[in-house]
Amino acid sequence: MKVLVIGKGGREHAIAHAVSKSSLVEKLYAAPGNPGMAEIAENVDIGDSDVEGLLAFAKQQKIDLTIVGPEHTLALGIVDAFEKEGLKIFGPTKAAAQVESSKEFAKKIMMKYGIPTAAYQSFTEKESAIAYVKEKGAPIVVKEDGLKAGKGVTVAETVEEAISALDIAFAQEGGKVVIEECLRGFEFSLICFVCGETVIPMEIAQDHKCAYDGDKGPNTGGMGVYSPVRRITPAIIEETMHSIMRPMASAMVKEGVPFTGFLYGGLMLTTDGVKTIEFNARFGDPEAEVILPRLQSDFVQVILDVMDQKECTLTWSKDVTLGVVLASGGYPASSTKGACIEGIDQVNAQIYHMGTAWKDGHLVTDGGRVLIVVGEGKTLEEAYAKTYAEVKKINCDCLFYRNDIGKKDMNA
Repeated sequence: MKVLVIGKGGREHAIAHAVSKSSLVEKLYAAPGNPGMAEIAENVDIGDSDVEGLLAFAKQQKIDLTIVGPEHTLALGIVDAFEKEGLKIFGPTKAAAQVESSKEFAKKIMMKYGIPTAAYQSFTEKESAIAYVKEKGAPIVVKEDGLKAGKGVTVAETVEEAISALDIAFAQEGGKVVIEECLRGFEFSLICFVCGETVIPMEIAQDHKCAYDGDKGPNTGGMGVYSPVRRITPAIIEETMHSIMRPMASAMVKEGVPFTGFLYGGLMLTTDGVKTIEFNARFGDPEAEVILPRLQSDFVQVILDVMDQKECTLTWSKDVTLGVVLASGGYPASSTKGACIEGIDQVNAQIYHMGTAWKDGHLVTDGGRVLIVVGEGKTLEEAYAKTYAEVKKINCDCLFYRNDIGKKDMNA
């Protein structure tokens, strides 16, 4: 088979790595890819927003399967374009991708079908939103509608903080927000292979959204992650599948927007059971980077089986994987380009490139999140120790990372 992976970040690097291990694959392309992906795939200089260019390439090369990484590519309707030409592509249509591209769309479905989530209201006028915040009080969550790359969410501990977030949201063209009650509990991610009513769960992971140690600072695209998660028992996972993941897939079929692809559930274990924080229309990033290395089943065969709506059983490594993101100083507000990265060849762990480039023969920074180092061990503690030992081998004046990935689950 010829397989095309669309995207250029750490998630796509992890997807490409999993694809490269499949016995079904003869040729792997990445568009546009990154320096790390170039070691396992042929990078193609086509941007992940260039739907026409990607379609033309897939037709020309007779690509057998395309896997879409980024949410913005899905929101542009690439799946609709490929399917119109009879090309096999794993991802949701533009309409189904609204589960992520429109928070209100997802909330309405959850409310209609009784899928546990936080109470909410949507607003298109700032004054009404401010009045609602003052009425409800804090803590309260303000979410900018639309695609925000894992950002655009403020968990406001004070009314003043919430109003400040509203000022930012409504300063943008077409400003619209969803304001939710603040859920408290233990957050985790459950991602499923989905095609219509066929829903196959993967192993769970725990992402660390905040920029700094102790869950301080602004929300980011994710600063670190580990899998599996001790505190989330098999019973909790089954509850989540029964009350959230399967019902959401079924609801989308009933609504006339059946979902195909990676359905991501951002979830919270509360004192009232598991509730939905959000759905995403693609693999989580950085969750992909710790989940996929644990998958022992043939990744491509699983996708093909799911697209044929066959039930399949996945085989997983029992090892714990833990990933630490190295990000540009100032991220998520800013990023760096061109800062030299050294020591990467000394690292004895899996590295996925998130935002790198080659410049004058040197690997350099090229984005907000730059690298993720993924180590493994028999226990979470062992994976933590191994990963951080390898992280310390990387030298770059412009990078920072959290020191506490996985800590909150070590005493569970």
